Formats: sequence, C-alpha cells, structure tokens
Amino acid sequence: MSPTTDPGWTDPTCPVARTLDLVGDRWSLLVIRDAMDGARSFTEFLRRTGIARNILTDRLGKLTAHGLLAQRTAPSGRRQEYVLTDAGRDLFPVILTLRQWGERHAFAPGEPHSTLVDRHGVPVPEVAPAGADGTFLDGETTHVRKTR
Repeated sequence: MSPTTDPGWTDPTCPVARTLDLVGDRWSLLVIRDAMDGARSFTEFLRRTGIARNILTDRLGKLTAHGLLAQRTAPSGRRQEYVLTDAGRDLFPVILTLRQWGERHAFAPGEPHSTLVDRHGVPVPEVAPAGADGTFLDGETTHVRKTR
C-alpha cells in the first residue's frame, strides 16, 4: 500500500506510525501475542483476551486484510482458523521487547508475572539492539534520516 492509495496513514513516511496504524491498539497486539502462543480459533482468542466479540471480529478482519494473519480450514474441516503469516511472525521481536519492558517497568519488585521461555524451559534473555560494530544502540546513539 502506498500513501497515495491509503490516505488514512497517520504519517505516510514514518515506519513507526504506519506500524502503529496497523497494530497499535492493545487488542491487535494481544491477538498477535495469542496467535504466537498457539491460539487459532475465534473462540480461543475470545477466551484468552476477554475482548468483546464485535471488537475481535474487527481486529481479526483488519489483521487478515493487512496480511498479518491468514485464514485456513482447521484440521477438523469444520471451521476456519487463523494462523500467523510471515509478516505476523515478524512481530515476535516487537512482542518480546514489549514483554521485557513490561517485566522491568509494569510490575512492582517481586510481583509475580508470566515468563517467556524457550523450548528447553529456559527464560528468554534480554533483547539489546546492537550496531554493526557490536556497540549498544539506544535513543542517544541513533537518529532518524528523513526522506525528502
């Protein structure tokens, strides 16, 4: 989609703004989170998130229309299920970073919370962006190059 074919972009030249236009509400990211954790059916998403049916219908439609989820026939052959596309799976580092930020800043010290573990049951290590030379990157060591 280009800015000229979708005039609804908040900021047509900013990748962060476009991403937020697509998945920037809490329900969309929770649907993606649950799809990453194995949810496939409308009922599973409804149960896991507690979202209202009409909002879930809207978010599943939006995520499917924008290529983050795809629908396919469930193995039972009786209903449709939702699966992550490559674009949806590419949100894993985003969900991971949000989770890790939440672990550091959204809980009181010692307050219990869920933990993301790898297939061996080991907690996933902290994500830390690094430059090509291996140095840590943050807001102080990067800047945005604007398009003209």
